[in-house]
Amino acid sequence: MSEESGPEHGLPEYPEYAERVLEVAELIPPGRVMTYGDVAEWLEEGGPRQVGRVMALYGGAVPWWRVVRSDGVLLPGHELRAIGHYRAEGTPLREASRAAQGHVPRLDMRRARWDGTAAVHDAAGGGGADRPQAPEAHI
Repeated sequence: MSEESGPEHGLPEYPEYAERVLEVAELIPPGRVMTYGDVAEWLEEGGPRQVGRVMALYGGAVPWWRVVRSDGVLLPGHELRAIGHYRAEGTPLREASRAAQGHVPRLDMRRARWDGTAAVHDAAGGGGADRPQAPEAHI
């Protein structure tokens, strides 16, 4: 945690794992997404459920709509807010079939999923060898 965080600076304190998850969420570029499992794999710690729990508790401080379910289904109860973000950012969506409940679109995971390579390149000063890459899209 930085010296500028904490209650004395008006910023919340998060458990270390939560901070790491939120940092990854902030790396995801507009128009792209990572799954809960991708984030856990990127961190080499925890799993999809742990990442989901962090996002449920603390995700409002970051672009939460960019950390998603692997099937592309939008977060129940937050679909309209998420769709607004996805459309504003140009995130690839798949229109819902007429049989789909509420006709809510899904994310086009094949096109929207981000593998983290640009962040690895930038974070390592161009090399990227010091940090593991996020997983490839396996759909």
